[in-house]
Amino acid sequence: MSAAIVSTRFSTPARTRPDEATATVPATRLRLTRRGRVVFTALAALPLIAWALVAVLGSGGAAADAGSQAPASFEYVTIGQGDSLWALAESIAPDGDPRVLVDEIIRLNGLDDAVVEPGQRLALPVVP
Repeated sequence: MSAAIVSTRFSTPARTRPDEATATVPATRLRLTRRGRVVFTALAALPLIAWALVAVLGSGGAAADAGSQAPASFEYVTIGQGDSLWALAESIAPDGDPRVLVDEIIRLNGLDDAVVEPGQRLALPVVP
């Protein structure tokens, strides 16, 4: 019976005694190149960087706006037959541009357009 010995090393194996052939080979240590270390470090640091960005950028707007604005006050009105946003804007601020107030009312109430129905309740901004 014959046996073939296959080596994973690049050098030629030295002659071994028969009892040494069955000995276990120690595991090799993992070696990383410089680029491998950079990639491994970047992948390990990525969750920390993402958390820091969310923490800094996520709370920045709320922290900046916390004390700068006064609480908004609204007046509520129920739309009657024949009422329009244009007429409401003119009654709120007769000297101002009604287009600006109509846009503000649409934005404030989440309307798609300037069409209102009788019985609809709208929040109107209080103009000083």
